[in-house]
Amino acid sequence: MIVDTNYIEQYANIIITKILEYSPQVISALIILFIGLYAIRITNRIVRKIMIKRNFDPTLGKFLADILLWALRVLLFVTIIDKLGIGTSSFVAILGAMGLAVGLSLQGSLSNFAGGMLIIMFKPFKVGDTIEAQGQVATVLEIQIFVTKLITGNNQTIFIPNGTLSNGTIINYSMQGTRRADLTISISYDTDLRKAKEIITAVLKNNDKVLATPAAEVSVKNITDNSIQLAVRPWANNGDYSAVIAETLENCKLAFDAEGIAFQPYVTELSKS
Repeated sequence: MIVDTNYIEQYANIIITKILEYSPQVISALIILFIGLYAIRITNRIVRKIMIKRNFDPTLGKFLADILLWALRVLLFVTIIDKLGIGTSSFVAILGAMGLAVGLSLQGSLSNFAGGMLIIMFKPFKVGDTIEAQGQVATVLEIQIFVTKLITGNNQTIFIPNGTLSNGTIINYSMQGTRRADLTISISYDTDLRKAKEIITAVLKNNDKVLATPAAEVSVKNITDNSIQLAVRPWANNGDYSAVIAETLENCKLAFDAEGIAFQPYVTELSKS
């Protein structure tokens, strides 16, 4: 087989010519790439520091900083493509079509993303708050973009999608700082009502965890066929809420025992067939 050196030389000259022709564009694109990445990194750091100094919400600040980071990276990528002489109009059209296809296939995720945005912007709760949502009562551990991470009192971790969470009812037990316990104590008709109320009131006053303001309430809640139900409503700080409930019930029982007063058990009337 005879190799024609003229063809080899001709193709080599074409390749060298193309390399010399495009080398300035490639070099310029590489310079733009390195300078752009460095500038993006510095910009991202500055933005994060500004948000920290202005006491920006940590979750919202991180989210906005990440969006800015990726937006600048996409802009840098398009700039490099244009510098290399590749048509950006067709490239942007392809990106748009891909974005539409991904959006249609990830409708649920986009709903969770939008829900996360609403939670971050309107702040119905924050990290550390105790909330009730979707049938769960737990403390907010982390607010992510797509899900909110909760932890229960028995140390179970719950992940609730933000789309579902933002569209449902949310009860925030921590927002006001204090909570009122709603307890019911039943006594028999033989019990001196005023004396029972005085005992319960004294129990509440002797508990340091029960707030003086707003004042605790002891009143008749209901009169049934077999008992008188007393509503006991002490106020407490969020951190003392569970302790106030437990101590109120225990101390009322001990005080009643000392006075010879018995709790009246609940009786459920069964219908006769």
